[in-house]
Amino acid sequence: MHVVFFGDQHLDSLGGAQVSMRLQRDFLERAGHTVTVVAPRMHGARGQRTAPHAGNLDLPSMPITLDREYAMSWPGRATDQVLDRAMAARPAVDLVHVQADFWGAFIGHRYAHRHGIPVVHTMHNRVDVGMAAVTPLHRPALAVLNAWRRAALRGVGERVGGSDGWAFLRGLAAGASAVTAPSTHFARRLEQHGVFNHVDVVWNGIDDDVRAATLADAPSTRPPGRPRFVWLGRMSPEKRLLPFLESWVASGVDAELEVIGGGGQRAAAERIVGGRDGVRFAGRLTYPETLARIAAADALVQTSIGFETQGMTPFEAATLGTPSIVSDPDIAAELGSGFWAVPDAGADEPRRVAALAETLRLAASDIAAGRAPTPSPEVAEAFRQSSRTAAMVEVYERVLSTPSAVGAR
Repeated sequence: MHVVFFGDQHLDSLGGAQVSMRLQRDFLERAGHTVTVVAPRMHGARGQRTAPHAGNLDLPSMPITLDREYAMSWPGRATDQVLDRAMAARPAVDLVHVQADFWGAFIGHRYAHRHGIPVVHTMHNRVDVGMAAVTPLHRPALAVLNAWRRAALRGVGERVGGSDGWAFLRGLAAGASAVTAPSTHFARRLEQHGVFNHVDVVWNGIDDDVRAATLADAPSTRPPGRPRFVWLGRMSPEKRLLPFLESWVASGVDAELEVIGGGGQRAAAERIVGGRDGVRFAGRLTYPETLARIAAADALVQTSIGFETQGMTPFEAATLGTPSIVSDPDIAAELGSGFWAVPDAGADEPRRVAALAETLRLAASDIAAGRAPTPSPEVAEAFRQSSRTAAMVEVYERVLSTPSAVGAR
């Protein structure tokens, strides 16, 4: 089959959704399917250094961040026309898979509606929590976002009112035949808030081959030395890097920490640790490099709370045999075992910092004593991308076998 992915960001840019979509594309192609990925053209240096994938269809775009890493394409008739002309030279499309939350979602649903193609929509984003993390004006921002959604998707699916984050997601799902989510907890929340009647749970995964190579290169026993922790992700408020580093300083642990990733908070992060011994900022690494660092660590630290729709890093760590310190209780429940849970400190940030500092001390003590928890082998098996792609193909086939389900709720 020919599946067209729509994303908010180019797959060569940084981000968990982009990593997941690259893996989905690669494993679908291995299974003999054709995948086209529609996304905004990149403007930054990374995009200029990356050889284009034959399946990429880059739309005209404008940069939206200072480092030019991220861009947006405006959903409207001009973009529709560019997209239709480009798609006319490609094989007939069987299914649209929207994996976007903003302009990419609008463009994808408009395209599917114009051509009568069924849509599977994967929800990657807790829009309400994400907005609240980055701006105190999140309520008016969400109202504007919903107004934009209604204008961009006029005539696509049923008209959905409302001005909060759940209304926004309900509006996106209105044109879909199936909705998937990367975790059980997010799927149930989507159902409870009326986004879609039944949301399929399909975890994001880890590359089977890279995982095998990483484990093959890892030492059979723990190398001597201080406990080694790793944190990775986008350096932005919702990921709570800065509170984590405050916890690190407050904990006083005799341990090593590697911080992987980039973003606008790096300078502030470096100021908090103030050149302390054992703390290293590795910057942005490749996917295999990142997995190797996770496998080499004694523990991964997960710090966001309430934002993640899955939280890929603790699952990647579990798949590689590395336990995690987990701040988000939803992620802890999904993992099941093999982690240190940070005690719930409510919404009070100083108490959260203190709780994480205490958990860091506990984890360092357990690692030094050789009693760190062991991640669940069931999670390792279920997180392989080959199994995740097989699960998604089942959703595709169900949708294609019931074309009358377009827009069904």
